Amino acid sequence: MLIEIAYSGTTGLPKGVLREAGGHAVGLNLSIRYMFGIHPGDVIFCASDIGWVVGHSYILYAPLLAGATTVLFEGKPVGTPDAGTFWRIVEEHKVNVLSTAPTALRAIRRDDPDNKFFEAAGKRGGLKQLRGLFLAGERSEPSIVRMYQGLLEKYCTPNAQVIDNWWSSESGSPITGLALKPAAATDFNSTHFHRPLPIKPGSAGKPMLGFDVRIVNDAGNELSKGSMGNIVLALPLAPTGFTTLFNDASRFYAGYLQRFSGRWLDTGDAGMIDEDGYVHVMARSDDIINVAAHRFSTGAIEQAIASHPSVAECCVVGIPDDLKGHLPFAFITLSTADHPASAIPDPELMKAVQASIREQIGAIAALGGMIQGKGMIPKTRSGKTLRRVLRELVENAVHGEFAREVQVPATVEDAGVVEVARGKIREYFEGVGGRHKAIEARAKL
Repeated sequence: MLIEIAYSGTTGLPKGVLREAGGHAVGLNLSIRYMFGIHPGDVIFCASDIGWVVGHSYILYAPLLAGATTVLFEGKPVGTPDAGTFWRIVEEHKVNVLSTAPTALRAIRRDDPDNKFFEAAGKRGGLKQLRGLFLAGERSEPSIVRMYQGLLEKYCTPNAQVIDNWWSSESGSPITGLALKPAAATDFNSTHFHRPLPIKPGSAGKPMLGFDVRIVNDAGNELSKGSMGNIVLALPLAPTGFTTLFNDASRFYAGYLQRFSGRWLDTGDAGMIDEDGYVHVMARSDDIINVAAHRFSTGAIEQAIASHPSVAECCVVGIPDDLKGHLPFAFITLSTADHPASAIPDPELMKAVQASIREQIGAIAALGGMIQGKGMIPKTRSGKTLRRVLRELVENAVHGEFAREVQVPATVEDAGVVEVARGKIREYFEGVGGRHKAIEARAKL
């Protein structure tokens, strides 16, 4: 189902309505103009689930506040009817900005590895008005960013960019990104486009207006540029950010501020800020793998794996190891329509992936194992990978408990994917998994 909603005015909602809506509406109106470069008359297509924060912020409120047309789409990026769905919508509705999750682009790349649908629309001139492809909801691997950046430069508006951005339900709008129209920060109604800052594949850009992003250690002390640590926010947040939980201020403090004694707001993410001020969100704080006293983010290892041209999608979790405590363990989907049935990857592919990890990160981060399969990486409806579910399945497998129940959140997009993963894990462990030994035995209840 596809609906187009066009605002009939030319200057957004009346000022009185903005005042009634409060700071949240003002913040959304500014953010869509500043970062997305939207002004009255533009068309934005946000492919998020409308019930998620990206959906109601940038499908409903912000576009109409800015006097833009918004496209509502209910469907998949593939199979409705093919992997050209998004590019058909962009062409037919003259979309200027597309906002989606990296998962959608991975699905498109899996079904259309040669970008035939994008190329066909581009050669017809159907994408020439597209100036921004915004990615959020999870980390975007550099290979996806580079591929689509090349396509945008070839067929879309001059200076069109793929912009990875990072935010949360609590922030209400992007915490980091790159602005297509930074002039809006000083002149709200500006229609001038400066040349955007250069993108850095693997980075989520720079802090947006109103957000003060810092990197701290577990004691709350700030770390130097380039150091991996906890990503926190200094208070107050931007106007779109929350200030408490409804009728539960104590829970708000306990959930977000208590860890660092009220000094910082804990985002739950881990990463670093580089020398140029770009923020790199590498993983959730609990997705850091401790390998022989070395801390590695799942995001960094996934980035190295995804750099191999045969890998369309990957997910890394920690697997218990009786010698090193934990080892990185990968799940991969190959970039081929005819995916191999076996869960055990080709030895040459495994060797090439290990070489990429050793080259980009170091030998200590080498994988303890790798499973290949299609449709086995569970995600939420907003596109976030459910690493915790895969981690539980792998930990159960180490103990030989393949059928043990795991906790699957209600936000899972397709619970059947978990069972596919369970089957692939069992096949792998019954084939080559005997070398994996648990740190300690589980109690038999």
